[in-house]
Amino acid sequence: MPTPPPPLRVLSVIPPMTQLNTPYPSTAYLTGFLRSRGVHAVQADLALALILKLLSREGLQAVRVCIETLPMRTERVQAFVDAFDLYLATLPPTLAFLQGRDPTLAHRIASRAFLPEGPRFDALDVFVDPDNDEGGGDPLAWAFGSLGVHDRARHLATLYLNDIADVLKDAVDPRFEFVRYAESLAMSQPAFEPLATALAAAPNLVDATLAALTLDALVKHQPTVVLLSVPFPGAVYAAFRIAQTIKAHDPSIVTVLGGGYVNTELRELKEPRVFHYFDFVTLDAGERPLLALLDHLQGKRSAQRLVRTFLRHADTQAVRYVNFIEPDIAFDEVGTPTWDGLPLGDYLSLLDMLNPMHRLWSDGRWNKLTVAHGCYWKKCSFCDVSLDYIGRYDAATAETLCDRIETIVAETEQTGFHFVDEAAPPKSLKALAAEIQRRKLAISWWGNIRFEKTFTPALCQQLADSGCIAISGGLEVASDRLLELMKKGVSVDQVARVTKGFSDAGILVHAYLMYGFPTQTVQDTVDALELVRQLFAAGCIQSGFWHRFSCTVHSPVGLDPAAYGVTLAALPEVTFAKNDIGFTDPTGTDHAALGVGLKKALYNYMHGIGLDEDVRKWFDFPVPKTGIAKRHIERALAAT
Repeated sequence: MPTPPPPLRVLSVIPPMTQLNTPYPSTAYLTGFLRSRGVHAVQADLALALILKLLSREGLQAVRVCIETLPMRTERVQAFVDAFDLYLATLPPTLAFLQGRDPTLAHRIASRAFLPEGPRFDALDVFVDPDNDEGGGDPLAWAFGSLGVHDRARHLATLYLNDIADVLKDAVDPRFEFVRYAESLAMSQPAFEPLATALAAAPNLVDATLAALTLDALVKHQPTVVLLSVPFPGAVYAAFRIAQTIKAHDPSIVTVLGGGYVNTELRELKEPRVFHYFDFVTLDAGERPLLALLDHLQGKRSAQRLVRTFLRHADTQAVRYVNFIEPDIAFDEVGTPTWDGLPLGDYLSLLDMLNPMHRLWSDGRWNKLTVAHGCYWKKCSFCDVSLDYIGRYDAATAETLCDRIETIVAETEQTGFHFVDEAAPPKSLKALAAEIQRRKLAISWWGNIRFEKTFTPALCQQLADSGCIAISGGLEVASDRLLELMKKGVSVDQVARVTKGFSDAGILVHAYLMYGFPTQTVQDTVDALELVRQLFAAGCIQSGFWHRFSCTVHSPVGLDPAAYGVTLAALPEVTFAKNDIGFTDPTGTDHAALGVGLKKALYNYMHGIGLDEDVRKWFDFPVPKTGIAKRHIERALAAT
């Protein structure tokens, strides 16, 4: 009889770079699911490990060695060298402060006499309002006042780390960033050549450090299968470097690539060189493809019965896609995410952007959980509604969700939750809030929704009573004509009433705003800004961010551009990544120029500045007067 294969040991890895304040949740979901099916599964966050290694005393010394070999030094590198001993002395306690281990250091950091201040601190001078001497000329008084020492210190400490990141970029790796690391090598990159060239280059300090950490993880966990979950283009290069290290160390270890980036951009993968690094590439929700793949690796099913999986033919070297049709695992049955094995006490609570909602993304360690798989609306024309992560809607019961919440709180001893749905369904949130209240769970939570009329003031208050502290949603172009073209399913007046209900319940409201949508004119943009101004002035929203519209091949605009009055640019032959696509809008609007004024206005509105001013003041060139009535939002609110 043939010898049965040894039991599989699966290691799920978060590659650099994702978030530094909390683990990206994909490995927690996969590990929890695989354990629920009896698989030996563990996880590691090499993104956090890499940053902590580079920001150690040993790491700084290694950076200094790299600097000594440079033929020329930039101004910020020289400033770092001049203050090197101070960086060496202040970095360990500053990291301990950001990890919550040494909170009393906040007073010294906030004094601005403790940390060396590089070019990133120059931006603070922008915030000084010459017409307002409140705070005695303190450039951060408007943000933190005379109190808020801890927040002020975290913001300063974040600027300090960003200064060091800039030095790494100048002296070690020009692609280095804390989040968007080398993303140009992968984002909508039709050919593999740029990434292949980068991977063939001699390892720099960042590469060598990541390779050492990868080998440490292999020695510690002894995996037979390594899953690399890549959510963003900025994690692709490092994922390939990790796989390169694994294959050089032990080619028998099976490497698998998946995650949000793969699901979006590698759907037409034809490049055989990807499989020098990865044995398999899987698409969409990972549970069913992984079960099929693990069965295959154990000899329980043939390669022809893999699910949503790319692999390379051993003889022809051609890439083939296999999708044996099997039902996906129901969302109720995917198990509870687990953070077991991740160093939850080592994440860095940063305060980068002084934006009420954005600080939640980088501030504190949140347990990430999903209320439902996919989007219950799945109609928005700018969204990838044709893909599984949007198009296949599947909800769990409130009882199941609360069971997961209780299990996670018991494991992590932390009660903050970020619901990472594309748009959490109001019916599910209402049931969840009722179950949270019934069980008397003391948690805090926030997430993304659609501003639909189902969110009545009474429901908003119930959500607040259950622990909701903030919500975000798409106001997008703030134009009823364009919202209808987008198939958003809401109107500006409806958004005003819904957001006011949330705000009145004490819930922070963040609006996703969009400019540059097909057929959007200068007049549309000015009118949108006027409506946003009124929403801030009326207390409907407290936070927002303008995004430039990007056309993707999987969205309704990309699939049927003529319906939106645009022409798509021709794409080259694609063998690797495909997502964003250029387009021509016959209106000819200069959206880039308008974006500067939009962002300037929004930044001031978030801090209560300029809410009574004509919106034209924010633009550096003439724009038409708004056609929106001055009391439009006020009247919409009165109509409830």
